[in-house]
Amino acid sequence: MNSPQNQDSYNEMLSAIQAFHDKHDFKGTGGEDLPYRVALMAEELGEISSAITKGKSNQQLAEECADLMILVMGTAIAANFDLKQSFWKKMDKLMKRESKMINGKIRVSEFRDVN
Repeated sequence: MNSPQNQDSYNEMLSAIQAFHDKHDFKGTGGEDLPYRVALMAEELGEISSAITKGKSNQQLAEECADLMILVMGTAIAANFDLKQSFWKKMDKLMKRESKMINGKIRVSEFRDVN
């Protein structure tokens, strides 16, 4: 596949993933089944973890992260939602949150009192 003119374009990335889905008939062969996609994302997250904990190169880590990103974007295709719009909506929410240090690490979450 030739690289698109604008490799920074979300729409170009999404089109490339759609072409991959179409090439392998994901819609007709179970590749867009959401529980299956969740399992694949968990597998890729494990590969990211392995790349970090086993001291693999940044190039290998980047490739595993790209695999996860492709799966996440493909899930937006499979579930028919606008990931870009969801991303910006979520970022707006996250930017309004406070952070806390928990066990020496920063957390930005919706902290709720537990009684």
